[in-house]
Amino acid sequence: MAASLPASRDLLVAAAVILRDGEVLLARRGAGVHLEHYWEFPGGKVEEGESPQEALRRELMEELGVVTTVEAPFAFNWHDYGRKRVLLLTFTVTIVEGDPRPIGCSELAWCGAEAVRKLTLPPADGPILERLLPLLA
Repeated sequence: MAASLPASRDLLVAAAVILRDGEVLLARRGAGVHLEHYWEFPGGKVEEGESPQEALRRELMEELGVVTTVEAPFAFNWHDYGRKRVLLLTFTVTIVEGDPRPIGCSELAWCGAEAVRKLTLPPADGPILERLLPLLA
């Protein structure tokens, strides 16, 4: 099922919650982009004609070099940044092939709850973190 938002300032974004040994995989945004240097769940924009799950598999291959299985929805959040509005859809994801490497981001980190609390994440991630933190070591 393809999904899209109507207005040009509205973005549909799919992101991955990838867990391993009580830690979550986070990616750091590079310089020169919106919210540069913030940490975030890996993923990206859903393109015209893609389902969120298809977009997420594509983005994880492009940004991390991994083949994945997109599993269950994890949490969703709508956030208005002013210049743009984002509907963030997160899904639990399993890596089935490859080791994540920072191809489309500046760095990657596996983080437990204490480490996540010290990082700066985008405001749209707040409600997702609330659900995630109890699952981390």
